[in-house]
Amino acid sequence: MTSQELVETHGVSVLRLGQDGPALNDGSSALDLIGEAMGCQAEVVALPVERLAGEFFSLRSGVAGEVVQKFVTYRLRLVVIGDISAHVARSDALRDFVREANRGTQVWFVADQAELDEKLAPSRRR
Repeated sequence: MTSQELVETHGVSVLRLGQDGPALNDGSSALDLIGEAMGCQAEVVALPVERLAGEFFSLRSGVAGEVVQKFVTYRLRLVVIGDISAHVARSDALRDFVREANRGTQVWFVADQAELDEKLAPSRRR
């Protein structure tokens, strides 16, 4: 995949990002990504876990909260794609954060593209 591509999945425009871009590590980098997504009229940003700075997974750092808040403010959904099991195993707080995020509609953590496609299916949307 190129560094990014806009695709439509079940009628939802998804900006799928490649692993080769800049890290999402603070509110400023979140705004850059939001600008890109809004520029191509994406509703969802699908970000490989490799593009998240390590601090994102340490909730005390505040990075996850800052990034998520930016996406919520701009009403753009963020989906992290990839294996985060090692991070979740080290932190009960992160495990709870991921579980609650996946119950909502704004931020999701999914294992792969197939799981994202399933979550975007019309029967699953809220």
